[in-house]
This record gives sequence, C-alpha cells and structure tokens, in this order.
Amino acid sequence: MSPYIFLGFILFGYMNLWFFWSLVKKRNDVADVAWGLGFVLLAWTSIWLSEEKTLTGFITSSLVTIWGMRLAWHIQARHRNKPEDERYAKWREEWGRSFYLRSYFQVFLLQGFLLYLVSLPVIAINLRPGDGGGWLLGLGLCLWLFGFIFETVADWQLSSFLKKPEGKGKLMRSGLWSYSRHPNYFGEVTQWWGIWVIALSSVAGAFTIIGPLTITYLILKVSGVPMLERKMSEHPDFKSYENEVSIFFPLPPRRKEGSVEAA
Repeated sequence: MSPYIFLGFILFGYMNLWFFWSLVKKRNDVADVAWGLGFVLLAWTSIWLSEEKTLTGFITSSLVTIWGMRLAWHIQARHRNKPEDERYAKWREEWGRSFYLRSYFQVFLLQGFLLYLVSLPVIAINLRPGDGGGWLLGLGLCLWLFGFIFETVADWQLSSFLKKPEGKGKLMRSGLWSYSRHPNYFGEVTQWWGIWVIALSSVAGAFTIIGPLTITYLILKVSGVPMLERKMSEHPDFKSYENEVSIFFPLPPRRKEGSVEAA
C-alpha cells in the first residue's frame, strides 16, 4: 500500500476518534484541538514509514510538533471552563436533527482532508527526501522561526490583554495588534510557507505548494480572518481600527493612537 494512502487511513481513524470524543464531551470545538495534533501525527508517522530517515525530516517534523502542540495547548486553555465555542454552538442550533451527521462530514472529515493537504510539504520531506536541505533548510527555518515567534507573541499579547479588567469589551490595538488586525494568523501562514521552502529540497517538494496555498486560503478567505472580521465589525470602534491597521500583513499604523482601544 502506498504510504500516502496509509497516512490517509491513519488520519481517517484519528478524526473518527475525535468525532466520538465530541459526542462524549457534547462539544464540537474539540476539533480545534485535534487540528494541531493531527499535523504532529502525520509528521512522525510519515517519518516512521520512510525508508530513508534524514536530519531535515527530523528537524521539520520537530518544527511541526512544536507548532502543533503549542496551538493545541493554547486552544485547550482558551476553551477550559467555558461553554462550547459560539461558532459550533450556532451550528448545533441551526443544523437541528442533522447536526451529528453534518458535524461528522462538515467538521471532522472535512477538517481531516484539509489537514492532509496542508501537511503535504512535511510528508514529502519525510517520504521523498532530496539533497538534505542545505540553504533551503536554513531559509525555511528562518521563515518558520519568524512566523512562530510572531504567532506566539501575538497570542500571548491578546490573552494578557483580555485578562485585564480594562481589556473587557475592548479591541486589542497595542503590540503586534497595532500593525496587523490578525498577527497570529500572519505568523501561522508564514510558518507553513517556511515549511514549504524546506520541502523544495525534496524530490516532489515543488508540487506540495498546495499545502501553504490551502492554509493561506482558509485563513484569509474562509474560517480565519473573515469570521473574526464579522465579529469585530459589531464593535463601535471597529471602523477606526479598520482604517488605521492593516488587515493581515504587518504594516505601520496609518494613524497613531495614544491609547489601547477596542477588540
């Protein structure tokens, strides 16, 4: 059996386990925790399946593990002692009788399929290694590190801000959030482009560009930026925030503000 097909079966079983766990917990937002950990599973399973283990493969899989574990921990901490994420709660209400069936296909299996696509650069690095990386490994590692720091700092800044009494009901407009309205997403996308640069050293690396393109499209056009923009647009101060701060790519604020306001 092709290792690519085998990985697909592994991921299928993995997503089914999380679906059953969602039934036990009665909350579909466990899928968000499953997302990051799924990349870790595919990274190390593809190394296990590989006939040629390489240092580049171990380094890249370690990067994916650091990112995936941190993201899963961050989301789990955000969900702890809170009701189900409002997105899933809304679907629970809207889907009615078909909720469980649609959850299975539209949340868990669809997410598994997208997860597989995004993972293709890592899988290619592990299953079809090339010349070992060289300068591509160095460049990709620098890109990944920049994105990881950007995402981690942005998440930390937002979490700290929301814990303060003065942050309640406000929009985050300080730190990295004064240069981009979604700096954490910018960091995440940058990391995956860094992984793809490393993958260019593998035999089929160039063709795995579908991975970073998929995560970029999802974040910019589907489940990331658009959903949060709609939520933030309900805030009375959003219009000024929108006019002053770049939506995604970090840029200098168009107009300096003397205070931290709204998010």
